[in-house]
Amino acid sequence: MPKYDYIIIGAGASGLLLADALGSDPYFVDKKIAILDKDDKKKNDRTWCFWETGKGEFDAMVHKTWPKVYFAGKKLRQSSAIAPYQYKMVRGLDFYNYYLSKLRDYPNITFIQEEVTDITPLEDGSVLVTGKDNYQTKQVFNSIFDYRNFKKDTGFPILQQHFLGWFVKTERPIFKIDEATFMDFSIPQKGNTRFMYVLPFSETEALVEYTLFSETPLPKAEYEDAIKEYLKDKNAGTFDITETERGNIPMTCYDFGQHNSEPIFNIGMAGGWAKASTGYTFKKSQKNVKALVAHLKRGKEPISFSTKSRFWFYDLLLLDILHRDNSLGQPIFESLFKNRKPQLIFKFLDEETSLVEDVFIMMAPNPWPFIKALLGRVF
Repeated sequence: MPKYDYIIIGAGASGLLLADALGSDPYFVDKKIAILDKDDKKKNDRTWCFWETGKGEFDAMVHKTWPKVYFAGKKLRQSSAIAPYQYKMVRGLDFYNYYLSKLRDYPNITFIQEEVTDITPLEDGSVLVTGKDNYQTKQVFNSIFDYRNFKKDTGFPILQQHFLGWFVKTERPIFKIDEATFMDFSIPQKGNTRFMYVLPFSETEALVEYTLFSETPLPKAEYEDAIKEYLKDKNAGTFDITETERGNIPMTCYDFGQHNSEPIFNIGMAGGWAKASTGYTFKKSQKNVKALVAHLKRGKEPISFSTKSRFWFYDLLLLDILHRDNSLGQPIFESLFKNRKPQLIFKFLDEETSLVEDVFIMMAPNPWPFIKALLGRVF
């Protein structure tokens, strides 16, 4: 039975970032590491987007950047330059190719294309069972998320960011190539928080994504009909669909740490690393991987690692509001973009603001829903 010091389950963003961080650090050179995934990672199965100032670690694989973002609400229509930020997009396939190529240069890391079907605890570690072999390890880092792991009646609302996107090529030039549509709430809300998200690659090519923050996903046809109607309203003419993507991201302040144990530590979405109020996970995973590796280098066990901060509580209040009245998403986000600069909003969502800036941000929307949510949590 092959034995490893660390096994990472899942070669997504958090799994590959952790494998690279361990492989590139001399501190872990004597550690034997494996990363297991059922997929060969040769398909473009997703896109990741984030905002960033200046040059970044992912620039070698960035597919497109936008210097402006567009926001639309019930009354507000606003295009904003976001310098010194840029909005950046990474294609999944480019990310996989880049990091799997790097991993091949680390002699202590092995990529294994097998699906883990069971984990058997040992006195000192675990045995991972696949359809082909068994693997023994002292420490598992698991990045495979499963909604079935949620416990009921936790006291924390569990919403979902669910979406379906079409990469389209339109008959008419309708897109602004220097402007990403961050949120377009001008579409019918139907009692939910619903918006269009658009990433243009040319005047006739873009990713158009119908997105909701709500409790349950929709039938596939409802996403597709909404995108068709949106393109019709934009006078796109006929269009071809070149690719599609669909996703579902948990939005919750649920305590994911309760599923950790000494031999098994959850990372990425499985570890609660998705930003609870927005679903953005990519840059947060980058930050958390760096902090986790520093934690390990201090001789501490993974189970004692935590990323919880005051921003967790801010997210909790917003989720309490949207859980109680899902239609309030549009006015809350519209008031933010109307009354505050996008640069400060991005800084806040990156959890990098000061307490004074936090208060300034939170004074932008109508305060009563937040006061009610706060009182509900306190009492």
